[in-house]
Amino acid sequence: MTPKNLLSHTYALPIAAIAARHRATALLGAFLLSACSSTPLPPWPAQSSPPTPTGPQTSRAVPPPLGTVQRGEVVPSPVTVTPVAPATEPASTALPYSAAVAARFPAPSVRYETPGLAEGRQAFTTNAELTQWLRNLATAQRGTTRVQMLDLGVSQRGTPLHGLVLTRAAGTNVAALDASRRPTVLLLGQQHGDEPAGSEALLVLARELAQGLLEPMLERINVIVVPRANPDGAEAGTRATSNGIDMNRDHLLLQTPEAQALAKLVRNYRPIAIFDAHEYTVTGRFLEKFHAIQRYDVLLQHATTANLPEFMTKAALEWFHHPMIRALEAEGLSQEWYYTTSTRAEDLRLSMGGTQPDTGRNVNGLKNAVSMLVETRGVGIGRAHIQRRVHSQVTALTSALRSTVDRAADLEQVRSYEARDIASRACRGEIVVEATQTPGQRDLVMLDPQTGADRTLRVDWNSSLQLKPVKKRHRPCGYWLASGATDAVERLKLLGIQVMHVAEAGSVLADIYEETSRESSEREDVRGAIPGARPIIRATVTPMRSAIDVPGGSYYVSLNQPLANLAVAALEPDTQNSYFANHVIGQLGDVARVMAPPSLVFEEMD
Repeated sequence: MTPKNLLSHTYALPIAAIAARHRATALLGAFLLSACSSTPLPPWPAQSSPPTPTGPQTSRAVPPPLGTVQRGEVVPSPVTVTPVAPATEPASTALPYSAAVAARFPAPSVRYETPGLAEGRQAFTTNAELTQWLRNLATAQRGTTRVQMLDLGVSQRGTPLHGLVLTRAAGTNVAALDASRRPTVLLLGQQHGDEPAGSEALLVLARELAQGLLEPMLERINVIVVPRANPDGAEAGTRATSNGIDMNRDHLLLQTPEAQALAKLVRNYRPIAIFDAHEYTVTGRFLEKFHAIQRYDVLLQHATTANLPEFMTKAALEWFHHPMIRALEAEGLSQEWYYTTSTRAEDLRLSMGGTQPDTGRNVNGLKNAVSMLVETRGVGIGRAHIQRRVHSQVTALTSALRSTVDRAADLEQVRSYEARDIASRACRGEIVVEATQTPGQRDLVMLDPQTGADRTLRVDWNSSLQLKPVKKRHRPCGYWLASGATDAVERLKLLGIQVMHVAEAGSVLADIYEETSRESSEREDVRGAIPGARPIIRATVTPMRSAIDVPGGSYYVSLNQPLANLAVAALEPDTQNSYFANHVIGQLGDVARVMAPPSLVFEEMD
């Protein structure tokens, strides 16, 4: 290990020197550029309003999604979809509601084929079948397209976690994809084991990218497909992983091997856009509370948490969300913002997806990627309407791929700008420590459970589109961590955050946290207590300015880096998802806010 003296007056240059020798991270190039935050943005199109949702259309304004066929069309030989599909669900399908409701969701004019979608099949694609599907695609390569199966790790029960890299770069490793100068897209499915449509749709898309009608997109983008992030939950038909943790709330804490595997994948390949395929509850507490059935084919939401990059959020809305709505409507598929409701029967509010930095949607947004949730109707209805559910996912995700192709150069320019801008803000301005949704009301359409007719309800609505800051603080230069905070350090490194080792003792000007009260409580999301989550420490703290001694062997996390806002989410202790609140950092005195550029000696870390 080589020590370097980081003098406060020449802070950016030594960090750049260390960054050049660190394996860590292409992201740390922003250290070199922190003083150059004037990188121009690409020309932005005129603001456009999202289309108004409509019912099924009798004619299409655009072609059907790639990878599907209509009646009478000729199917290219690599594509195995059946051109004839029933107009309604097979008689053997058990429906959880009236035939009138079912009639609102006719099967599409195409039929998708995967192991789990075979005619007469009762079970969805098994873990073994999924692995074989990906392996077959990887071994049946042709032309200039490269397909490589990724071994991401194993689940808690020892089931392999697999993904697929699809590219026309010179190779499939990280260096080759970086050298291709094409943006990488990550398509992720089945974080919740009881939400199968996304996984089945991603098998279809993987095939189409490898040897079908989507393959030409690889001239402009690289794609990574992870069809099933929670194989244990899929096998058991349960939402959570085998230890009861909801892995979609584990992307900051990284308590599960499944979430850790995804964190490593994102850290290494740095996708510019990440699309997370889920399904939502159709009846259940919505029927109980509102005496109505969920109506929408697809619910959508981009990242919505504090301190997100402004222009990546703008890109998510204008370059991805709006075209996705148009693609869905062209297929006669209805859509809305994602929303849910709490498990409390007396609570009649509806809430958009939450603002906490714990879900994949929000954590990946803080990694400066376009990050979107695609939810189709499915939880609680078994195999009912499965072809339509898969068709909805294929339509939305194909649109996402097309948008990335169309905006490839612009997206790279926007992310480069955001990386420099975020890094340049260290030591100045404010940071939002905590924010909440904005309450209001909204007219929402559901279905009458008997007649299937539309029912418009005026509901109390918690919006995540405009956040209300609850707590702000001066943005520090970075965070000091005690030598015993190795667990926190390892998780920060998994997230792609640069952590430096203090080689020699010194002192820094810092804000230490003075605790004024604490209690133990549950971690919560908009539904209520998060199942499987350990009770947290809810502390009330006051930052107190002080000069503190920094021993050798402790750690420093600079905010002069592109993932600074993700570090804030982990290290400010008085939030429900912080490392202190969740017992990853053992004592409040093990973390402090460094308020002036430190004159310290650091050494390289592996």
